[in-house]
Amino acid sequence: MTSETSTASEATDLLQHLIRNKCVNDGTPSSGHEQRSAELLQGYLEGSGVDMETYEPVSGRVSLVAKVHGSDPSAPSLTLLGHTDVVPANGADWRHDPFGGELIDGMVWGRGAIDMLNLTATMATSMRHLALSGFRPAGDLTYIAVADEEGLSNFGAKWLCQHAADDIAADYVITESGGFPMGGADGTPRLPVIVGEKGIYWCVLTVKGTPGHGSQPLRTDNALVKAAEIVRRIDEYRPQAQLHEAWIRFIEGIGFPAELAEPLLDPDRIDAFCDELPLVGLARQAHACTHTTMAPTVMRAGSKTNVIPDRVELEIDIRSLPGWDTVDVRAMLEQVIGDLADDVEIEFRAEEPASTSPIDTPLWDALQRVSEIFYPGARNVPFLTVGATDARYYRTLGSVAYGFGLHSPAITFEEYGAMFHGIDERVDIESLRLSTEMWIALAHDFLV
Repeated sequence: MTSETSTASEATDLLQHLIRNKCVNDGTPSSGHEQRSAELLQGYLEGSGVDMETYEPVSGRVSLVAKVHGSDPSAPSLTLLGHTDVVPANGADWRHDPFGGELIDGMVWGRGAIDMLNLTATMATSMRHLALSGFRPAGDLTYIAVADEEGLSNFGAKWLCQHAADDIAADYVITESGGFPMGGADGTPRLPVIVGEKGIYWCVLTVKGTPGHGSQPLRTDNALVKAAEIVRRIDEYRPQAQLHEAWIRFIEGIGFPAELAEPLLDPDRIDAFCDELPLVGLARQAHACTHTTMAPTVMRAGSKTNVIPDRVELEIDIRSLPGWDTVDVRAMLEQVIGDLADDVEIEFRAEEPASTSPIDTPLWDALQRVSEIFYPGARNVPFLTVGATDARYYRTLGSVAYGFGLHSPAITFEEYGAMFHGIDERVDIESLRLSTEMWIALAHDFLV
């Protein structure tokens, strides 16, 4: 094992630099600039003995692959998968500069501190220390820092899985997030392991109207008014809850008291319970984990103040439960649009169904053993994330893919969930230490 002080210090410093690199992905091909962090990580790993390769599908969108080769080609291989891009942040809303990477009272502040530069940094730190220690696994150990995860991974993991599968394939993959301690009723720590994720159906609704003069709005065919009505209908739509296996196993395994667990496992009671639950973060997670959701997120309308708009583009973020496909999602949209259907065109820009991995695997067992080193008596529980990760692309290659890390209790479940794409994102040094040491322990447990 390495010096815990050394690994925590290195991971902290690396995270600060990753934040300051400001690899902001706004969804356009020219954003991201992940070459900054790929170069940083390559320089950090240089001289440790790992083999490294970079991939650049388009200018500036660079992913780094680093590998410690195993001695037995038949042994299971493991990939630690991090991403280097982050979503935009409005500094006016933050208590500290979102791209300052400041260390304040034991916390590193900045965009990506939780999603997921913390794990990207700790994975790199563990990789370097393992290589420097002479670690020689039976199966390959790979570290990948990918671009474009915050988009649709067209220049990152998706591209790698389609164009460089032989270089990056692995039997087992771990990416974000999980590993935040939750206390059960008996006081035993529970650690969620992400075993699957909801599907992504991003779409654009084009709402049509008739142009006219803004000074004469009476009885006009205003596309913006119709789009506003569609937004209202989406907001008021209440589909029936569906309890899938991962949700049931999570609630049964987390150890909630009966007054929490029982309504969360009842499809006829869960909606009302979420509306009343004072823990807003838990309510949102519970609702999103048991419903296919729709969120209107972007609207483009109008050309001039005095012109009635004849065309509006409305972007909808739809996240589907396991078992849903495009036909099901379109039917839900058409039900919501209702009598406005003749004036609305639906175009899907992403169609990716939900994906899951089994838990009866050697990696699950190894994660359980390793977790107990840091949290004695801990029990790992499966969880379906409501966001998207790059695990879904590895599952298409046949990999078992989980989301994990290891966090201290310094940040509550409520705070943890709110910081993803939110404000005042931060992580404590103890969580960086725990994750780094956990990756090292896992490599020795699983790959030797």
